[in-house]
Amino acid sequence: MKKILLIFLAIAAVSCCNTEKVQRKAKHVIFIGVDGVSTTLFKNPALLERMPNVKMMMEQGSYTIEKRSVMPSSSAINWASIFNGLPTEQHGYNNWNSSKPEIPAVIDNGRGMPPTIFTILREQRPEAESGCVYNWDGIGPLIDTTVINYHLYDPGYHNPENYLLENYTRERAVKYILEKKPDFFTFYIGDVDEVGHSSGWESEAYYDCLADTDRMVGIIIQATKDAGIFDDTIFLFSSDHGGLNKGHGQFLMEHLETPFVLYGKNIRKGYVLDEPMMQYDVTATLAYALGLQIPKEWRGRPMKSMFK
Repeated sequence: MKKILLIFLAIAAVSCCNTEKVQRKAKHVIFIGVDGVSTTLFKNPALLERMPNVKMMMEQGSYTIEKRSVMPSSSAINWASIFNGLPTEQHGYNNWNSSKPEIPAVIDNGRGMPPTIFTILREQRPEAESGCVYNWDGIGPLIDTTVINYHLYDPGYHNPENYLLENYTRERAVKYILEKKPDFFTFYIGDVDEVGHSSGWESEAYYDCLADTDRMVGIIIQATKDAGIFDDTIFLFSSDHGGLNKGHGQFLMEHLETPFVLYGKNIRKGYVLDEPMMQYDVTATLAYALGLQIPKEWRGRPMKSMFK
């Protein structure tokens, strides 16, 4: 009798754990991915004033400025880890502009790439509306576009004279949020990295571009309010790598550390993450927020302490 009771309790514990894993934290999750955001600005209170919307998200939500990139700290390699939950040696993308794994990934979704956050969302919740808008064509090959309801590559980079970034945001991201009220939406901005390479990571032009990007964050938050979904949305702001002078990709902390900010429904207020976080933990955290089972092959783990 005692043995049967122990077996019953073990089954109940497993069931409880599985229920916790798949419980959605919010109906909508919006990931704002910005290429090339250094943590230098986030360590300087005066500079952080240039990003009032992200600063508000940090104060009203949870964050770390010590999330570490995978090596090498280049774009496609790290965006791959962000979307598929694996480190470089396991997902197989090993160049800054890789469009497919250079070596076979440890797990294949049947289309020559590892399963991404979009893949498991489609598999586990086929009815979910998902979208991705990006202004660097290197993102498309990393996200498994075959399973996304809406994806759009819209070229063009930072040009303060005609506000291309604002047009891009309003005409692409805002329109999609208002029309579709997506379960999961990723909005990628590549302008900060572009300005870092052209003007330098600690240049005035770089910080101006971050300020413009922050305005886009505010526009997206307002779009969820206009769409009537703000109160049931989690926002995530993060990046792929930092930089120094006019480059990145080396074994330097200025290149490796990036911010990670969570804000919105069921997110702890004013909490600074007190545990290490890696790039591939981003997608596991997204999956946790969306109430998805995390594939056993992923190396990422959700940052559960950032949630209520």
